[in-house]
Amino acid sequence: MEFINKNFADLSDTSKMFKSEYQSGDPFPNIYIDDFFNPNMLNDVLQEFPDMDKKPDLKFDTPNEKKLASSGEGRFGAKTKTFLHYLNSEPFLKFLSDLTGIEKLIPDPYFEGAGCHQIMTGGMLKVHADFNKNRFLGLDRRINLLIYLNKDWQEEYGGNFELWDKEMTKCEKKILPLFNRMAMFSTTIYSYHGHPTPLSCPPDRSRKSIALYYYTNGRPENEIEEGLENHRTIFKYAKDDQEAAKYAKKQKFKKAIKLLIPPIFTKAGRNSILGQ
Repeated sequence: MEFINKNFADLSDTSKMFKSEYQSGDPFPNIYIDDFFNPNMLNDVLQEFPDMDKKPDLKFDTPNEKKLASSGEGRFGAKTKTFLHYLNSEPFLKFLSDLTGIEKLIPDPYFEGAGCHQIMTGGMLKVHADFNKNRFLGLDRRINLLIYLNKDWQEEYGGNFELWDKEMTKCEKKILPLFNRMAMFSTTIYSYHGHPTPLSCPPDRSRKSIALYYYTNGRPENEIEEGLENHRTIFKYAKDDQEAAKYAKKQKFKKAIKLLIPPIFTKAGRNSILGQ
């Protein structure tokens, strides 16, 4: 199976071609490359894409995110599985290391939070910094790689992948999720990204993508912030986003209560409610 477009098939030359652009990217190291993969192969992957609107593995429906996702390899078709195994292989890992300057990259065979993602009309993903530790492997998340599968996608549909500055004052870059467009960036506590505007595509369309994450055993000290060595997703809100701010306040209150109440009491209360 030919995975890479013939124009980029020499991955060593390709990494040299884009290395400077990636590592000097604003507001943090990033790049997107069009037609990177073999279009025929990627079309096969699109044909296998699971309809998670009917049967999602994971469904997120909060003021922060409204999206559907697969979990593990169970929803991958045969060609999709072969393709994603290639993206976790030694040749592609070497390409990523040469491009980003991040050595000794490790793939995630469990696809934690990765795999097939689908967003329907009205869906969105508020600006955030991703979880920084893989809960299965205990490794540090260093690179996000996204592959878009949306043919004939129009600007008015929205769904732009947005990259925001550290102070959350402005969006520095927008990337339309077009078919065979690969976007990637270095993952840190300040790599704020998302698509906060609800999707406005026709109801018979959806925003489809494949996500892969890459890790290392440890990370540079200048990327570690005290108290946030091991965090889950951190959402950031615009000042006028009252719904999300209210939700964040409610979640913060719940977390504080959970820390204050001993586990034995919460378990007893839960058993009482369940009649156990």
